[in-house]
Amino acid sequence: MPTFADILSQYVREGELYEPLDERRIRCLACGHLCPIFEGQPGVCKVRFNRQGKLYVPWGYVAGVHCDPIEKKPFFHVLPGARAYSFGMFGCDLHCPYCQNWVTSQALRDPRAIAPPRRATPEELVADALALGAQVIVSTYNEPLITAEWAVAIFREAKRAGLLTGFVSNGNATPRVLEYLRPWLDLYKVDLKSFNDRDYRQLGGRLQPVLDSIRLIFEMGFWLEVVTLVVPGFNDSDEELRQIAEFLSGISPDIPWHVTAFHKDYKMRDPDDTPPETLLRAAELGRRAGLRYVYAGNLPGMVGDFENTRCPGCGAVLVRRFGYRILENRLREAGRCPSCGAAIAGWWTPARPTPAGAPASPASPISAR
Repeated sequence: MPTFADILSQYVREGELYEPLDERRIRCLACGHLCPIFEGQPGVCKVRFNRQGKLYVPWGYVAGVHCDPIEKKPFFHVLPGARAYSFGMFGCDLHCPYCQNWVTSQALRDPRAIAPPRRATPEELVADALALGAQVIVSTYNEPLITAEWAVAIFREAKRAGLLTGFVSNGNATPRVLEYLRPWLDLYKVDLKSFNDRDYRQLGGRLQPVLDSIRLIFEMGFWLEVVTLVVPGFNDSDEELRQIAEFLSGISPDIPWHVTAFHKDYKMRDPDDTPPETLLRAAELGRRAGLRYVYAGNLPGMVGDFENTRCPGCGAVLVRRFGYRILENRLREAGRCPSCGAAIAGWWTPARPTPAGAPASPASPISAR
């Protein structure tokens, strides 16, 4: 009887993000692990592997698709109220014990996390997205960096159809993969899980590659939003939350920072769920660090004004939310405060189709820098 890994090995093609090291090894360039991979072996992610000196990568399937409000990703500064067509595959380069998408991300590490792949083509997925009224298509549910080649194939079709494209990622990137993605990827959400390298290593990664990637993602012109899941006893101290906020503010005060509530999931059952008071404290620390757009999520109606977007100039409410629902949007496509005229950082205008055969233009969100 074939194993799950055997089944997935049928959904592959040669990748583009690798280089030869010597006659026995190749190096994968898709994530910050930079795995040196021996013949017949996979990388840390379990889904990119060396076959006869070539790197083979996931291709031609999805583990799941869903059409969500874009606020669920969360992107709060991109087309408020738009529908985002989300797709995912299997595998991850980290192994977070509180992962909410563990059925897909940990499918090759945890025997309980098995779901069948569904054959798909980029054309089919984009057609489905358009039929469901999506304006954005997003790679999520597993770590999209390790399936970057497949994402780019889909995003090429999405660009031709006039869709924005996005990643929901742990941010453990490399300069090479970001260069590869740049012509086809508009939006990048990074989970900054901690500001402590020891804690990152418990999750299977390192802090510095994520910090380097966040800075580079911003400098390269992707629209960037950052999320920190605040876990009691793990990363909820004033010191650590302040460090995260000051790091982001030092790159740009216009980066939206979402502090979201942990709830018991997967293997992490010990801490209590994050109370609203902790999120309010984290959000206040973000504002004091100079961030203009700080949001508290996952607890609708319990975090006061931190669900809304306010003008950093005059304080007017521009987008009013309850959870993932838009109650009021005064920004529209202008991207400016209707009260004082200040430019609000974000992506407020839908994408335009890219002609067949033409390269996609770089992303161009509004920046108040």
